[in-house]
Amino acid sequence: MIRSGFAAVISVLAIMSLQADTLKLDYASLYSHTRKLDKETMPALQFAFGFAHKDQSHLCGIKRAFIRTQKQDIPLKVTAEQRFTVPSERALKLAEAVVNVELDEMAQRCDMSVQLETREDYLRADYSLDELKMLQRQYTAFFDQMGGFMSFLMPSVQGLIMHFEQPLKQAVMADGQHPEPGIRDSQLQISRDWLAQQQESNVLNLQDKPRRIVAWVE
Repeated sequence: MIRSGFAAVISVLAIMSLQADTLKLDYASLYSHTRKLDKETMPALQFAFGFAHKDQSHLCGIKRAFIRTQKQDIPLKVTAEQRFTVPSERALKLAEAVVNVELDEMAQRCDMSVQLETREDYLRADYSLDELKMLQRQYTAFFDQMGGFMSFLMPSVQGLIMHFEQPLKQAVMADGQHPEPGIRDSQLQISRDWLAQQQESNVLNLQDKPRRIVAWVE
């Protein structure tokens, strides 16, 4: 089975309290994810958090998200996809910080969704072959690290999937080749085998920058 990226949906009842449509999350629970990303070997990756609707195939709308400590409130950016990221700071864990998320939906209808994706500053309309391979290596490094001696149970990285706001019409390399297996509506799939066959100087040109890049795993 092919899966688009690494995303998990988990119940948040054990780590949150409900106040109307506001969730209060223990920052430590989110830090347990972010600390898995080594800043030296995986600088292009991040965990993005959202809330999947239990009965419908979309994420619950987020009005506002912020981290609260005893001294200050730290606002968090919410994307158009209704996800947010948090800084990976041990000091916030030690301070017993709380992440407040104000939802458009009734909180009881939403479960936390955790997604591994490429950081926003690595999203652009053209990529060198080295950059594409670098992203694939970082995803592979993450799954290898998480698998350890049980690696045979972990998903295998087959390449990259780029998600776009609108259906993609064209994606072409500088030498005229098209990435394989190619465009599927608003997604571009690029296999690791195809990347391995390309000339090092090649460049991928896109009509627009992707809104998200995830690992293609199966």
